Amino acid sequence: MLPISGACRPRDGRDRGRGNEGVSVSGTGWQADKREIDAIVAGRHRDAFAFLGLHQVAGHWVLRAFVPHAETLDAFGLDGTALGRMTLRHPAGFFEARVEIAGRQPIRYRAGNAGGEWDVFDPYSFGPVLGPMDDYYIGEGSHLRLFDKLGAHEMEFEGIHGTHFAVWAPNAQRVSVVGPWNDWDGRRHPMRNRNGIWEVFIPVLGTGTIYKYEIVAPDGVVLPLKADPFARQAEMRPATASIVPDPTPFAWTDQRYMEERAGHDWRRTPMSIYEVHLGSWRRRPDGSFMSYDQLAEQLVPYAADMGYTHLEFLPVSEHPFDPSWGYQPTGLYAPTARFGDPAGFARLVDAAHEAGLGVILDWVPAHFPTDEFGLSHFDGTALYEHEDPRQGFHPDWNTSIYNFGRKEVSAYLTNNALYWFDKFHIDGLRVDAVASMLYLDYSRQPGEWVPNKHGGNQNLEAVAFLQRVNAEVYRQFPGAFMIAEESTSWPGVSAPIYAGGLGFGFKWNMGFMNDTLRFMSRNPIHRRFHHNDMTFGMMYAFSENFVLPLSHDEVVHGKGSLLNKMPGDDWQQFANLRAYLAYMWGYPGKKLLFMGQEFAQREEWSESKALDWWLLDSPSHEGMRRLVADLNAAYRSLPALHERDCEPEGFEWVIANDHANSVLAWLRKAPGADPVLVIANFTPMPRSGYKVPMPRAGRWLERINTDAGWYAGGNTGNQGGVEAYAVEGRHWPAEAEIYLPPLATLFLKFEPA
Repeated sequence: MLPISGACRPRDGRDRGRGNEGVSVSGTGWQADKREIDAIVAGRHRDAFAFLGLHQVAGHWVLRAFVPHAETLDAFGLDGTALGRMTLRHPAGFFEARVEIAGRQPIRYRAGNAGGEWDVFDPYSFGPVLGPMDDYYIGEGSHLRLFDKLGAHEMEFEGIHGTHFAVWAPNAQRVSVVGPWNDWDGRRHPMRNRNGIWEVFIPVLGTGTIYKYEIVAPDGVVLPLKADPFARQAEMRPATASIVPDPTPFAWTDQRYMEERAGHDWRRTPMSIYEVHLGSWRRRPDGSFMSYDQLAEQLVPYAADMGYTHLEFLPVSEHPFDPSWGYQPTGLYAPTARFGDPAGFARLVDAAHEAGLGVILDWVPAHFPTDEFGLSHFDGTALYEHEDPRQGFHPDWNTSIYNFGRKEVSAYLTNNALYWFDKFHIDGLRVDAVASMLYLDYSRQPGEWVPNKHGGNQNLEAVAFLQRVNAEVYRQFPGAFMIAEESTSWPGVSAPIYAGGLGFGFKWNMGFMNDTLRFMSRNPIHRRFHHNDMTFGMMYAFSENFVLPLSHDEVVHGKGSLLNKMPGDDWQQFANLRAYLAYMWGYPGKKLLFMGQEFAQREEWSESKALDWWLLDSPSHEGMRRLVADLNAAYRSLPALHERDCEPEGFEWVIANDHANSVLAWLRKAPGADPVLVIANFTPMPRSGYKVPMPRAGRWLERINTDAGWYAGGNTGNQGGVEAYAVEGRHWPAEAEIYLPPLATLFLKFEPA
């Protein structure tokens, strides 16, 4: 851009901006061809930036503008110098003039009609915001700060305050930014095409501006208005427009937490996760959603008091349909407006960190909905998805599947993962439906899928994408982690990439959940015949770094609550669930429990209402809550229970084959830590004097007894501890006689003399 000095003044000294001073309206060498004017007015021009704004034509500086509703248009330079009145060339509002000006600079117009006057800045007098390095890295698919470049960004540019918009639509004939500020008129702000990235800087627009993109497809059809794929804020459903976010940097107060997080090895650190759907954890008295700030005030201290280490939120990315729970997102970069603005979500994360809680987000790169305002055929072509429905359509969810092999799509998703860590300080992502990404024939019959280049059913492009995301997260954010919800036996999900793995930190153990819930749902008299459901998991327990999930998926769609899965009368149901949760907390692996199950919610979960908090008035429900809090405390405070969650030396069977009595016992161990014995009796028969081999003689404290009166149990047990006596000629050096309460699990911790 040339300097502004030397701008022309009116030749006859009359008042600036009146008449045609400084403007030539005669001659034919510089005036626009009527066909191009008609194309601008009709919204069919392929390159508005090459035509509108300030250009040198036939040796003259020529100014062209399209301002609908204007009958007069006066032009001014950046410093207010009047450049003269422009000539109306088309009654729809196209103006043109030859001006005397020193060089390119932002232009301001004063438009007028019978109703009055208004000022308009010319977006076509600005240069591009994106630079050659952006072009290079975007073209290469390796740009890792796309969220700082694409989307809407309020800024000052070339001396003027406004908003820069940029979007990828390589096959479009035209892309325009539209909103209420330009009457949703796609003719008024067409964008500049830079190798498939369309961009425009629009002066004056800023925080809170509502916008969408109007896109003309390759065949000339104007598509339904599209939300911004990189929108960082969106309207509250059912509205679907994007919003220019406030650019003010958030004032984080979690520096100490982040520094400490960087030193964690989460495989050897307690991880007890409280899975939460923000819209139904608790609601206001009128039934409306709580805000992010209210959740920070109520959810965060509750979870911290319960002893959890992490909150995991069902997807918070913007989504149009409440019953999808966020798993069909249309705005991957925008925290949902249901609970407030992006700064409100940042305050929630900051509050969690202040309370010592990490934050995990469910993340959905496996599919996206086909809503017409979203990514579906974004520029009139299969841009984010595959054209072939055998690759690009998901039969289970009636959604589209990302084309992971397209470098721009891989970059879009990779940047989204990095965005949540970078801008919102989250601690982990739990990646939803990984199995559906890994297998080309997932939920498909023969002939309904396309093999890979080797003829197999592995989605090699999805594998490469997942490896890339995981590598970048672990490289850029020390102490952060990635969790896969992967329901098959795909090898090495949590193995390092250099060893051929996918590079996740953890994997959900769906087999543990399925097997153990199946066992627990049986009448205790039949459990002896299905004992292996509780022991089989140890055959593969250390093949991955596992999270043991009792998630939302187990308490919806007719499955009932955890309590209602348990057999027997009301007392037995509570006893079974207490024993089962303690079994899980004593089992190797990180822990995850869906909200409401910590106090034994009776009804199946529904996203349309709050949890039944009134149940805590009942001793049985309050007892369950107390148990989960105590399990978390024991898990966090006893190194034997967490330091070797993912390594076989941290576990040893003590009793694995007492099928007849449905009794199981094992040791949890860690270097330098006192061992913990976990023993469970899954029958309603109490067992007195039950002999248990022990690794050490001496006093073993009863740290957890799920039958305790404090938990609304029968209040039977071992008076706070047992004594193990040395024995000769046995496999184990000691033995103890233990009272096993009915349907109960005990934690016994060795107490050194």
